[in-house]
Amino acid sequence: MNRLSCVLLIFGLCIGLSNTKWNEKNSVFFKNSLGWNNVLKVHCISNDDDLGYHFLRPGGIYDFSFHDSGGFIVHYGKKNFWEAKDDGIYFTHGKEVPKLEYMWK
Repeated sequence: MNRLSCVLLIFGLCIGLSNTKWNEKNSVFFKNSLGWNNVLKVHCISNDDDLGYHFLRPGGIYDFSFHDSGGFIVHYGKKNFWEAKDDGIYFTHGKEVPKLEYMWK
């Protein structure tokens, strides 16, 4: 087996064994779990896109999906869940219990 065939075989096995689908979009979810009448303002911006401001009432959810822009590090199908609660902002990829990432000042 030549070197190129070996590399392609290993690459194919890695993709096949991955728990995500090839070129699946990444997803980001924001949830407002703040107390009554507290509106959460969400503003997502990158080098290429500005998704604008979104105002979430208690219990409201805002989500969007995107493809990785390329490069060597790719995370096809990654899910990111952010939840604003009264004590701070929590994060999880959905497979573990949400962890407090940022406390309110």
